[in-house]
Amino acid sequence: MKKNLQKVMSLLCVSALSLSMLAGCGDGSNSGTTTEAPAATEETSTTEEAPAAEEKTEEAAEETTEEAAEEETTEEATEDTAAADGESTPRNETLYEAGQQWGTINDWNPMSANSNNGLALSANESARELVYETLFMFNALDGKLYPLLGSEYEWNDDQTELTVKLNTDAKWSDGSAFTAEDVAYTYDTHVKYQSSQGADFSTYIDSVEAVDDATVLIKAKVEGGKAINPLKVTSMLNTMYMMQKAYLQTVEERNGEDADKVKQDTMEDLVHTGPYAPYISNDQKAVLQRDDNYWGQASSMWGKLPVPKYIAHTIYKDNAAGQVALSQGEVDVCQQFITDVQNLWLEDQLPISTWLDDAPYGACEVMPSMFFNTEREGLDQKEVRRAIAMAVDYEQIIASAMSGQSPTFDEYPRSVVGPTDGERKYVDFDAIADLQWKNADVDGANALLDEAGIKDTDGDGIREYNGKNLSFKAECPTGWSDWNASMEIVAAAGEKIGIDIQTYFPEASSFYDDMTTCNFDICMWSTPGAGVMNPYSKGMFYFSEEYAKLASNWSGNFGHYMNDDAEKILEALPAETDEAKLKEYYTELSRILLDECPAVALMYRPTLFYAVNESVWTNYPAADDGRNIPPTDCTDGYGIAALYELELVE
Repeated sequence: MKKNLQKVMSLLCVSALSLSMLAGCGDGSNSGTTTEAPAATEETSTTEEAPAAEEKTEEAAEETTEEAAEEETTEEATEDTAAADGESTPRNETLYEAGQQWGTINDWNPMSANSNNGLALSANESARELVYETLFMFNALDGKLYPLLGSEYEWNDDQTELTVKLNTDAKWSDGSAFTAEDVAYTYDTHVKYQSSQGADFSTYIDSVEAVDDATVLIKAKVEGGKAINPLKVTSMLNTMYMMQKAYLQTVEERNGEDADKVKQDTMEDLVHTGPYAPYISNDQKAVLQRDDNYWGQASSMWGKLPVPKYIAHTIYKDNAAGQVALSQGEVDVCQQFITDVQNLWLEDQLPISTWLDDAPYGACEVMPSMFFNTEREGLDQKEVRRAIAMAVDYEQIIASAMSGQSPTFDEYPRSVVGPTDGERKYVDFDAIADLQWKNADVDGANALLDEAGIKDTDGDGIREYNGKNLSFKAECPTGWSDWNASMEIVAAAGEKIGIDIQTYFPEASSFYDDMTTCNFDICMWSTPGAGVMNPYSKGMFYFSEEYAKLASNWSGNFGHYMNDDAEKILEALPAETDEAKLKEYYTELSRILLDECPAVALMYRPTLFYAVNESVWTNYPAADDGRNIPPTDCTDGYGIAALYELELVE
């Protein structure tokens, strides 16, 4: 990665990423994502006590941002970073990460419903491939799946059966061969014990069968001669971690095949196929150690071992502590939001760089959004939801909370799709132009509420609905400074239109409980990132009734919004291949989203932030290097290819 070089890749990068989105609709040769939860650990600290609700002013929002970026480089931060000084692993053999692990690892179980293991378990579209591995790796830069445990895959003509060939070189960490029986048993175990993935995929997959040791046949559930959702079936390839049949049987036996016990098994004695194994795990740090017998050094795969012997992650308290460590060279790859990240090299002259040298510095593809609980009185009225949406100062969110690290909504008008060209081609923005609102349209929002008869009748400054004040809490986890600032700006917007919105920043675990069980008024969460299921997965994120009906929902539609028209479109999309029809569908979904406002995008941003310090390691992926390795922190999806190309700084 070449620091401080002027690149012209910002738009080109976005365009390159957009290529990945093209196959998201109806092309069964590609795949996508699932709905697993541990991505929550991608964000920031969870260990602080929740601060009291603060004043809903612009000054408060700015203060929150500044506090995270500057003032919190304090003694506590210093103490946190100092913890890294005592690592027992050699610095020149250890790659330090930040922003993935925020507490003592509680398990190594891919079936767990409450794992906090962000270092090893993140079975999203670009799954973390350090310990467990998926059959294929997704690359957001070109939208393709790359072989890993699987070598090739192919749908039959009517997309009812997916055949997968396995890499016969693949082996488990105990030296036994990885076989099709392992694949079938992994899937069956997820279904048997109703893990999140098992419950999700069993809706679309009829069976996973071992044809021979190296061939797997995945049969889709079929209605009317067609697979219900070939996109979802394919997405199993890059989102489900493979587990050893013999080990799973051991886990089942010691837990008496009790579903809860199986899913709560910590699996510290795990058997894996990935290049790293657990080494150290405590409340100060987590470290993985390279398995020098890793099968991937076979010529059919990487042909060598990853360069770092250790992958380490100090448990930082918050963003500020991780940023200090990055600045001091104690962290090599940082997946945290950093306010004014460019100052690290422009002003501080540090050997730190990002994917792009210029704003937005990352490959923006997701949309952190606020969800309204449509089951709450008042928020069940679209006029209230839309008025709040209209009054928000998004430019302030982007300028202060995001310090400019997001395109604006003038540049990329709102819709159900992200800012990449590949997704935006599916929406007719002229057709929904009349539904866009201008930034911080307080007058328009007040007029909308007045027209709806939602007024302040008792003179206390707060509008009422059905005789009750419109008073809500807007929440996201404490310590997520950029998100906290965004919620403050939302709250400030409410004050300007006679809606009382208090911010509420609980610890992450409490927030997760609230969000996943619809126990909130207004909450914030981010859309799926790049994936071959997009923009379908973004449509599901905003509208899926299926998600809303889950007992514990990590996937989307957290506010339980129901719309029959949207649901019919979501049912039709996976099997649709006609480009014109797809554009019609996504334009209609966007119309519903803007008119009804069950959720509202607050910004655009990368799936993973990516800032690297080249004091110890260099040759990181960068937008203009032509290597086609995505900025996924050297750990996720095809981004793990970076571990094989790192070089020590002389």
